[in-house]
Amino acid sequence: MGKVYLVGAGPGDPDLLTIKGLKAIQQADVILYDRLVNKELLTHAKEGADLIYCGKLPHYHTMKQETINRFLIKYASGSKVVVRLKGGDPFVFGRGGEEAEALAAKSIPFEVVPGITSGIAASAYAGIPVTHRNVSASVAFVTGHAHGEEDEEKWEGLAKGVDTLAIYMGVGNLPFIRDRLIRYGKSPETPVALVHWGTTDVQKTVTGTLADIVDVVKKEGVQNPSMIIVGEVVRFREKIKWFENMPEPAISEAL
Repeated sequence: MGKVYLVGAGPGDPDLLTIKGLKAIQQADVILYDRLVNKELLTHAKEGADLIYCGKLPHYHTMKQETINRFLIKYASGSKVVVRLKGGDPFVFGRGGEEAEALAAKSIPFEVVPGITSGIAASAYAGIPVTHRNVSASVAFVTGHAHGEEDEEKWEGLAKGVDTLAIYMGVGNLPFIRDRLIRYGKSPETPVALVHWGTTDVQKTVTGTLADIVDVVKKEGVQNPSMIIVGEVVRFREKIKWFENMPEPAISEAL
């Protein structure tokens, strides 16, 4: 019997992979990787390792989740060390829980290797702390995909009960998100930021308010993958943004 490692690849900057995640990649016989995984991480795979792309786009899946689950079980049952390499963290909108369930049902040994999720990393690279003692004591990670009537209660709770919202993959539903947050009590002047391809060398950040962010995003042409950050913490960006202004080379280049 082999083993499966559900590994979080981090938000895009390859240097943000954990040491444990790197060790798992280096020993893997098979690596099943997602679209948002930085391909540089695959260079750490050992010679002869099978690299299998499992990327998903909206309305187009290279490999369906059920097929991925079957592959994990198949290779691990064949005494292979398998890495399921997922952008961000496996258990934050990464379907890692579903894969762990499938493995557990077949008594396949597995480990979860957490990764840095974009809700924290993209905002940090944009100079936005998701919590701050003076303005934000709570943060919620929210999927931006859902927009049906059954979500009304959720958006009401988020608008009234959470200081900072970190919304994943919500650009397409931004008008709906804006409307619901304002409907349920958020001020139209609440600051909003979108961080596109956060932590990478093509990172782009735009800011506005709930009142004008849809127009800003349209004008700037911002698309997914982007993190949407909603809350007073966005105001700190002008004071503490560092990534765009960094004069020195990255840590890995300097060492």
